[in-house]
Amino acid sequence: MMKNRRKSTLFLLAFGCIVLSAVALAGALLAEEAAATGFARKNLPPCPAFPFGTDWMGRDMMARTMAGLSLSIRVGALTACVSAVVALALGTASALLGGWVDSGISWVIDLVMGIPHILLIILISIACGRGFWGVTAGVALSHWTSLARLVRGEILQLKRAHWFRISQRLGVSRRSMFWNHIFPHLLPQFLTGLVLQFPHAILHEAGVTFLGFGLSPEQPAIGIILEESTRYLTTGRWWLALFPGMSLVLVVALFALAGERLRLLSAPASAQE
Repeated sequence: MMKNRRKSTLFLLAFGCIVLSAVALAGALLAEEAAATGFARKNLPPCPAFPFGTDWMGRDMMARTMAGLSLSIRVGALTACVSAVVALALGTASALLGGWVDSGISWVIDLVMGIPHILLIILISIACGRGFWGVTAGVALSHWTSLARLVRGEILQLKRAHWFRISQRLGVSRRSMFWNHIFPHLLPQFLTGLVLQFPHAILHEAGVTFLGFGLSPEQPAIGIILEESTRYLTTGRWWLALFPGMSLVLVVALFALAGERLRLLSAPASAQE
């Protein structure tokens, strides 16, 4: 019997969402424990009491890793939502209004895509004062271009349809056409693009924070944990970087899996398989 791809896709999507939600919740609950120091237990390698070991201040690396992942997931969720909304708004305006609006938005898209993401995030983060809101603004304002182009292209295709031209001649407003016809058509692509924004946002937030232009050192972010661990790798404390790095890769892979499965679920060629 052939395996039902739709059921397996729904299962993997639900599994990924449950795991990521559990990590975000556990990290929020462990925030105080992640900051607790204990110099009597400092520099312990992985053991049953501390599966991820402890750092030079005796902090539980497992609690710090979970708290850092929770913070990264929250930053990724916020920035992905903002980026997706900006992409939807600008892509729709570009396609529906046309003319100089389309030319201006297309020029902005080309400009943003022509600047390396890390450099653009650093510049925006510095301009906004760094910290949580600085890195959030940097990631959000640099990840909307690809989805905006997708939205624009989809709407331009819809504008060639007969029903669109007939609706225009009948005097149907653009707002009514968007909410009643265009947006339902865009919703699968929009949700897929939204989910696929998460791994990019998380990785770029961690990278900018690692370079010192993101979150403040007081926060248990994964980028800060990895940056601090580089000072102690030569002394043999490998666990300070290994477990946080592997955890970050796992979270990004889960987000990428969820986005890919959602894309397969919404694609016309594979949605009913």
